Amino acid sequence: MTNIALSAYLAFYLYLIMLLVQWAVATFSKAKQPNAVPGKISDDLSHDSFIFRAHRTFHNTLENSALFIGTVLFAFVINYQSPIFALCVWIYVIARLIHMVLYYAIATNKNPSPRSYFFLIGVLANVVMLVMVGLRLIA
Repeated sequence: MTNIALSAYLAFYLYLIMLLVQWAVATFSKAKQPNAVPGKISDDLSHDSFIFRAHRTFHNTLENSALFIGTVLFAFVINYQSPIFALCVWIYVIARLIHMVLYYAIATNKNPSPRSYFFLIGVLANVVMLVMVGLRLIA
């Protein structure tokens, strides 16, 4: 295995760990509340509630996971090993990690919020990865 592939694999592994952590934070922060109902958060909650922010952080990551996981796994299957691709995987993971931390820390309804910039960095990294895989396929 090349260092390039190992780097991308490691970033992908860390992404999966981050996803597990987000699930645990969202699940256990909500479960500690009185009268908690599994799978449902109160409609009265907003960004001022950590439970809401933890839930939205996890769901936002899930909403973005299909494209990221699909792109990365597709690249792995076709054995696409590019330093730029690996760098984009790392950028995506780091952007999502910072997005998570900011979502947990900052209670704001403001749009764009500081987390929005890291959301966009992640989206751009994902688009670049998808284009790179597409170019590899037609080359």
